[in-house]
Amino acid sequence: MERINRDNYISILKNFKDQQIIKVITGIRRCGKSTLLEIFQDYLRSNGVEDNQIIYINFENADYEELQDRKKLYEYIKAKLVKGKKTYVFLDEIQSVNEFEKTVDSLFINKEVDLYITGSNAYLLSSELATLLTGRYIEIKMLPLSFKEYMSAFEDKTDISRKFRDYLRYSSFPQAVELYKINPANINMFLDGIYNTILFKDVMRRKGITDKNVLERVIKYVYDNIGNRASMKSISDNIEGIEKNSSYNTISNYVDALIDSYLIFKASRYDIKGKEYLKTQEKYYAVDIGLRYYMLGQKSGRDMGHILENVVYLELLRRGYEVYIGKYDELEVDFVAKKPENTVYYQVALTTRSESEDENRILERELTPLKKINDNYPKYILTLDDDLDADFDGIKKINVLDWLLEKKD
Repeated sequence: MERINRDNYISILKNFKDQQIIKVITGIRRCGKSTLLEIFQDYLRSNGVEDNQIIYINFENADYEELQDRKKLYEYIKAKLVKGKKTYVFLDEIQSVNEFEKTVDSLFINKEVDLYITGSNAYLLSSELATLLTGRYIEIKMLPLSFKEYMSAFEDKTDISRKFRDYLRYSSFPQAVELYKINPANINMFLDGIYNTILFKDVMRRKGITDKNVLERVIKYVYDNIGNRASMKSISDNIEGIEKNSSYNTISNYVDALIDSYLIFKASRYDIKGKEYLKTQEKYYAVDIGLRYYMLGQKSGRDMGHILENVVYLELLRRGYEVYIGKYDELEVDFVAKKPENTVYYQVALTTRSESEDENRILERELTPLKKINDNYPKYILTLDDDLDADFDGIKKINVLDWLLEKKD
């Protein structure tokens, strides 16, 4: 399979190469973690690292089943370390190993080991590993392909709008791109395999959930309501098949499990005026719009506004922001994107054009919350409109495809 370069992630690995810090790569199954390790290993070889200095174990491979015993794993790796040279150790899907954090800790203290581990659920860092290794690891949060990465897989860079529609419809998982080139009809079978593996291995087995039917209703409800405010009560009120007296805890447990498996992401709310993080009426977003289409079928395409919002949310995560839903008095800002050094505000709209007599009605609706914010951080409206970029008293309106392809700020 042709490998799509994931330059943003590779650059992080390069920056931390040979540093006494564990590189922890997390993300949903099949988002490209194993391929990322392969690309990085090729980089090491091209820079003078010998094959015997690289130890790679994928715990999804049955050949390594006996190494799921942590003591055997440690002895296996210890025997292969190259004395007097750095050994690069890659442990892929390490959550399969019992008490893996003890092996990781033992390897970490060896200064001749440069350690990289991956995992497909948040358990990896909610376990004892985070406690044992506080301050001694970095987490690289990996997602399926960005639109820019997706476009890099095609020689033909024209007809960007159609490719964006296909990016949404046929999934952003790397392997789905290859299947698309051969026959898009096979993509649903591929997504079915991912979905069921995650459901059984990362959700039901990990969390001890036995009611698959109710769990699937929760997934479909959340996927059908991306970008809408939600609460455990509003979700449980719309899910049949659970006892009302236990519904809140049940739904909360199910939603947490879906977040831990990276099937969904939660965006909490932030009061911009009061500079306060809020604990209610958060929103949820899907990890992949193609997976959402697989789950919901034809009706999944009816809400393009929230779909576009979902794409922007994931892109902001890729760019390293903490992302919140903004509140200013009773008005809403789609996203408050925060980094330690700066904040950026975004409104997302399919269009700011109006077919009514008042041509500025939609534009004003998007501008109003941003105008009320009196700090000097950048403010953007992202839209699919293909007219010229505009500036409204410092609020920039730009085409979202240009922004996704990083042709604009």
